[in-house]
Amino acid sequence: MILQLITSFIAAASFCILFNAPRRALLQCGLAGMVGWILYLELDERWDTVIATFAATVVVGVISQFFARSFKMPVIIFSVGGIIPLVPGGLAYDAMRKFVENDNNQAIQIGVQALLLSGAIATGLVLSEVLGQMFRRKNK
Repeated sequence: MILQLITSFIAAASFCILFNAPRRALLQCGLAGMVGWILYLELDERWDTVIATFAATVVVGVISQFFARSFKMPVIIFSVGGIIPLVPGGLAYDAMRKFVENDNNQAIQIGVQALLLSGAIATGLVLSEVLGQMFRRKNK
């Protein structure tokens, strides 16, 4: 579990470096990715992978909203870095590999799973944005 914490932190922070995020945001980007990944691992044991991904993404989105307000930066800096550990890149690669190997049934199954996970990430980010807007309006 400790290795998962470290790896997810490094992955998220490293992507933020590639994304040209400000240096002062790298720690928060890494934390968002780490929290999202650990939450995903915990929920994936109990629930379906898509639901675990959705819930972890909502939490990453809420954390990103909090960091954006606290550090006066755009939300996208923290949310993009935070979801990187959750992106199903390996599944998409496997789906393409199965297509190349002419195993179309397996490729479609894996591709649909990658598509569902991508949709869960997008939906989770949208929901967290809506929750953030509702919270800001309520406080005005």
